[in-house]
Amino acid sequence: MAAGRIVVVFDFDETIIDCDSDNWVVDELGFTDLFNHLLPTLPWNSLMDKMMKEIHSKGRSIEDISECLRRVPLHPQIITAIKSAYALGCDLRIVSDANVFFIETVLKHHGLMGCFSEIHTNPSFVDEEGRLRIFPHHDFTSSSLGCNLPCPPDTGLVIERIRDSVFAAGNKRFIYLGDGIGDFCPSLKLGEEDFVMPRKNYPVWELISSNKLLIKAEVHEWSTGDELELTLLRLINTIINEEKNTSSTTYSSSSLNISEDFRFQMKTVFSYA
Repeated sequence: MAAGRIVVVFDFDETIIDCDSDNWVVDELGFTDLFNHLLPTLPWNSLMDKMMKEIHSKGRSIEDISECLRRVPLHPQIITAIKSAYALGCDLRIVSDANVFFIETVLKHHGLMGCFSEIHTNPSFVDEEGRLRIFPHHDFTSSSLGCNLPCPPDTGLVIERIRDSVFAAGNKRFIYLGDGIGDFCPSLKLGEEDFVMPRKNYPVWELISSNKLLIKAEVHEWSTGDELELTLLRLINTIINEEKNTSSTTYSSSSLNISEDFRFQMKTVFSYA
């Protein structure tokens, strides 16, 4: 199936779900003031680990966090889009600066967990005391793309690794969906046959709009869940049709060559008859 050559990479916060999952949990559980107080003092993932400690110390359980995550806003058409792309045979992946527990809890609740072949995000686990621990996937002091943007330092490297791994099995076409500053570096890694879907009026859309010459991929913006579904499935269908047309052209050319060779051979035979 042609869709098997399509790799769709999603950001998670503000792309699959319509909020930032870290802020959602902190706000819903009533710890916004403490979060804002600590925000200037710690790197983001260290801050979230600290917040999980504070939330646990106030008697809130891991089930409280899970229940909170099951309420995150997720547009029904985005669920449909993900399931449809998976059913067509696309390879779906997530690259996010959220964390494993948050993402998997949401995906499992909506029946989407099995649609993704890889989730690249910050590691997390529930310790023996029942507290959620969150750690940064990357080292802020040593990881760098030479980029001046305040984005997770390995997002572009992750896309490079994914491209290298999937291209080992043959040529692939990429579709990348995102919203934030951290989605700009991955967009720069895409080729001319790829597509990038920035969320309109979000930071990555503004960066792409201001740096069009740096983007090789074809740009298709979206705003709502309905637009994401329509645009994503249209692009997948476009790639499938292009692959079919290419295969048909190759087959026709091959058939034509065989036919011409056959006629030449027959002419040669009859000329000696």
